[in-house]
Amino acid sequence: MNKWGKLSLGLLLAAGLLSGCGQNKAANNNASSGDATATDAPVAEAKTLTMGTSADFPPYEFHKVVDGKDTIVGFDIDIAKAIAADMGAELVIKDLPFESLLNELSSGRVDMVISGLSPTEERREKVDLSEIYYKATQAVVVREADKDKFATMDALKGTKIGVQSGSIQEDIAKGIEGAQLTSLGKISEIVLQLQSNRVDAAIIEGPVAKSFVKNVKGLVITDAAPEVEDDGYVVGIKKGNSELLEQVNTTLARLASEGKIDEYVTAASELADKE
Repeated sequence: MNKWGKLSLGLLLAAGLLSGCGQNKAANNNASSGDATATDAPVAEAKTLTMGTSADFPPYEFHKVVDGKDTIVGFDIDIAKAIAADMGAELVIKDLPFESLLNELSSGRVDMVISGLSPTEERREKVDLSEIYYKATQAVVVREADKDKFATMDALKGTKIGVQSGSIQEDIAKGIEGAQLTSLGKISEIVLQLQSNRVDAAIIEGPVAKSFVKNVKGLVITDAAPEVEDDGYVVGIKKGNSELLEQVNTTLARLASEGKIDEYVTAASELADKE
């Protein structure tokens, strides 16, 4: 091959190499651009709102098989869902013993507590409390054969009474002369104590008592009326979390004005009554 031929071949090879380098560079630029889109762009974390509750308090919060799956339902849950929706957050529910709820809240392991929580001064010292969203009555539950025997609060003096630990019902029972308290974490455990004759009576939240009496044979609500000023129920928020407290109160006010809370109570009560 003469020198002109060699020169032409060399130029062609050089052009090919330059073209290849340009394509590789473009490809690398495209790959980098793609990688930046896939990996370097900030990924928004899903916003969550963690609710602490003791899910044995129908119709407030309780377990129910829904579409073949064990699910925590109730009108407190519906309220929590509405709060989360207004925040654009996903609701996470933690089912915990009632007496541990405020500790979990103070430690930051849950963001709020909705679990038939009464606004006592002792609780107000530990956590921030929302506006009242619901008021209910208290009831005395006994075995059917003892309905007339324990028809008054005076008749409960010196008896064995089952109550939920850390509840307003526990405070009521402590005020009964000579009463021996059995304080347990779950209402279902108290009902078992009553069924097995380990306690003579149980003091339970009115709607909750009605739900258990309807679904558990042999139990009734007596005419005894616990004398207690009903302060209603509130949402517990960690001390100092003013932003969440404001959001909770805003949602509660909206639900009340729209009549939603009454709707939630009715629906949850009907669900609790279903087998």
